[in-house]
Amino acid sequence: MRTSRTVQKHTAAGRLRRRQGLSDEVYEALYGMIMKLEIAPGARISVDALTRDLGVSQTPLREALSRLEVQGLVVKTHLVGYSAAPQLDEKRLRQLYDLRLLLEPHVAAEAAQNMSPDDVERLMELDVEMRTGTAEDLQSYAEFAELDGRFHDLIARGSGNDVIHETLTRLHIHVHLFRSSFQATATDHANLEHEGILAAIQARDSSAAHAAMYEHILRSRDRFVKGCPKRRGVNSG
Repeated sequence: MRTSRTVQKHTAAGRLRRRQGLSDEVYEALYGMIMKLEIAPGARISVDALTRDLGVSQTPLREALSRLEVQGLVVKTHLVGYSAAPQLDEKRLRQLYDLRLLLEPHVAAEAAQNMSPDDVERLMELDVEMRTGTAEDLQSYAEFAELDGRFHDLIARGSGNDVIHETLTRLHIHVHLFRSSFQATATDHANLEHEGILAAIQARDSSAAHAAMYEHILRSRDRFVKGCPKRRGVNSG
């Protein structure tokens, strides 16, 4: 009897792992389609069409869409279905940057004191990865955006403030920003600014980390506001 229960338990665990793996693959595929604008901002997302295109059932697809909804990349409307989130307008973009300026310099300063050596090493690896590629098209730009998001997320987590980390994770501001406009030179500027943040964290210098992050967010705002539509937009979550 014990053997039977053990087999059932292991079989169920195997199913869960495979299902989770498929859900992750579908999520990454949809994330890439949105970031590369293969799914345009505000466009309707057909679940039936995607199940055919991706060759999967609706279950992992809806799981992936739910994750994207939490990130603010997808909007679900009652009796209508899913659509890609609209692009940010200038007012919304500035409001998000106001919040970033309040939170991210603080977490950078805290990370300089609290981040583990392993996380600092991983931060260095992400910095190298971002410098390795180029951003000559939307696909490579989307890849840079993902690495940039992981860079900022790791710093937020390394601060030791779970509430702020969770808040920044839910916002996923970086995703919206990199979708709002495409500027190949923006990656070069961001890499230079990341260098200052990383150096301050490695030196365990809280003041320098705070200043470097504040400058980075400020410059990033100025870069992306230029390409943001002026209209009053819909709250994209």
